[in-house]
Amino acid sequence: MLTILNAVKRVIVGRALRNDRLTHTLLPKRIALPIFASDALSSVAYAPDEILLTLALAGVSAVSFSPWVGIAVMLVLVTVVASYRQNVHAYPSGGGDYEIATENLGRFAGLTVASALLVDYVLTVAVSISSAASYLTTAVPSLHGTQAVIAVAAVVVLALVNLRGIREAGTVFAVPTYLFMLSILGMTAVGFVQWLTGTLRPSQSADFTIVASPEFDQGLVGIAGAFLLLRAFSSGAAALTGVEAISNGVPNFRPPKSRNAATTLLLLGAVAASMLAGIIFLANATHVHLVQDPASELLLDGRPLSGSYIQTPVIGQIADSVFGGGSIPFYIVVAATGVILVFASNTAFNGFPVLGSILAQDGYLPRQLRTRGDRLAFSNGVLALAAGAIVLIVAFDADVTRLIQLYIVGVFVSFTLSQLGMIRHWTRELKRVKDRGVRVRMQRSRIINGIGFAMTATVLVIVLITKFEHGAWIALLAMFVIFLIMWSIHAHYTNVARELAVGDDASARALPSRVHAVLLVSHIRKPVLRALAYARASRPSRLDAVTVDISPEETAQTVADWEKLEIPVPLTVLASPYRETITPLMDYIHGMRRDSPRDLIVVYIPEYVVGKWWEQLVHNQTALRIKARLHFEPGVMVASVPWQLKSSEEARRLQEL
Repeated sequence: MLTILNAVKRVIVGRALRNDRLTHTLLPKRIALPIFASDALSSVAYAPDEILLTLALAGVSAVSFSPWVGIAVMLVLVTVVASYRQNVHAYPSGGGDYEIATENLGRFAGLTVASALLVDYVLTVAVSISSAASYLTTAVPSLHGTQAVIAVAAVVVLALVNLRGIREAGTVFAVPTYLFMLSILGMTAVGFVQWLTGTLRPSQSADFTIVASPEFDQGLVGIAGAFLLLRAFSSGAAALTGVEAISNGVPNFRPPKSRNAATTLLLLGAVAASMLAGIIFLANATHVHLVQDPASELLLDGRPLSGSYIQTPVIGQIADSVFGGGSIPFYIVVAATGVILVFASNTAFNGFPVLGSILAQDGYLPRQLRTRGDRLAFSNGVLALAAGAIVLIVAFDADVTRLIQLYIVGVFVSFTLSQLGMIRHWTRELKRVKDRGVRVRMQRSRIINGIGFAMTATVLVIVLITKFEHGAWIALLAMFVIFLIMWSIHAHYTNVARELAVGDDASARALPSRVHAVLLVSHIRKPVLRALAYARASRPSRLDAVTVDISPEETAQTVADWEKLEIPVPLTVLASPYRETITPLMDYIHGMRRDSPRDLIVVYIPEYVVGKWWEQLVHNQTALRIKARLHFEPGVMVASVPWQLKSSEEARRLQEL
């Protein structure tokens, strides 16, 4: 079974790479941009949808405020990008927000940021993939209702691609990412020219009337209206997700790492802001109407729409208006959007494993996440992220609007604490640096991070107020649980290290007074004789053989065979009135420990080495149970003596290929 799995692994993942190949996986800017910026770039595919969906609660008139909401989101985006450019220069190690918060604000703040980022990465995959599934069902209506199945399959494919290594993933994702950028910017340019010339057609939903929710039947007036605008802004702030990924991925850039990462961030900010502005402008110009439940919230000529109406996302409606439904450019835009939403999750597949590795090195996550796999990627982190995203997709049935309510909280928690940490970083550095030119640059960076802190903290408060009851509490709860888990893991590792530390206690070095070897015998066969030979070769102070009397006939045969071979080792028969194997043996071991507590007991267990998975099911089960019990016994060691069956030889040859 293991051989088969190993062969399948090689086909899917590829041959293992040597450690010295790690430098060959470093990324130039042209590849780093689609890898680390695809999440932020793709956010423009669903951020406008969420703005319009929220404003639609107050009717058609409220939708006209979408450009102003979009401008506010872009202002925050530009500020955050400028702030993170300072981060990557100051902290190029790849720890990102976690390292900044830990070093400048303390361990508690660092774990808060880490838990927020871990939750955010999982949500990034779930939201992006679910949104991609929605766009696919737009292009292929017959798939409507299968979004969750499609999304789960996409997550599995993404995980497999990333298991092959970061450079391979970047090469695969570069072309679709650039195609998405060109298609959206091209559609924006064509649509803007059509708007100037008066040839821009209205969207397919332009003639629909939106039925406002009862609490907003007067439009955006009073406190309720202001609250709704803030809620739309917080939903649109999803466009900022993924900006932090570059600061976590600085080690993956080619030298000079910090400068290349900062340049990539600048490109990301410029392109994302341009795309978001273009989509919101065209959505407003073509009168795109988007609601949560079209059957009850949209009217055509005063009558509700039929239940068969399928609502098209914003970019799909704009592409239909600009290029015409069914045209080649229309399908290019829709396909590129769907693909980039899938590939946007790759940002998380790069950020989550790296952050998980850093946390594991610091002792806050299991150490299995610390090391790289066969292809020099952090394979266990990739698998953990995929599993978490699949759980969310299934739990929320790939509903983007429900998932996105959980999404923004973790992003802005990490943004805010990171910027506060950078302010303290620059303040501390200014006290140590005397060079005037360096001090001026540091003061400028502190001002930028200060503005970033004020803005992200404000957005965080807005998000918490407007989205708490809509699902943000789930994200906060998940962050709290992960925080406690990491704290507990660290406490466990600390306690174990303290317990195992070499100090003045000489008990670990003390030699046993005697070594008492015990050979387990079931039948007199070659494995037992080999185990006996190994036990005798170790020259113990005393050697006994024991067999458990489960079947009188078999026990009699075993004793007869033992005497026939004239083996110079006494064979003890342990009574077992209830036909148990382990209990009589443990009683025997306990008796030996009572009689000679300073003796070391070594139990020799013959085992079969098999080559087929089903053979493992019919051999060694008793040996496994005995070993599991003996491992908890102080002063007892277990020596497993293997005997290779013929089927294991074939398995060994296949593994050597």
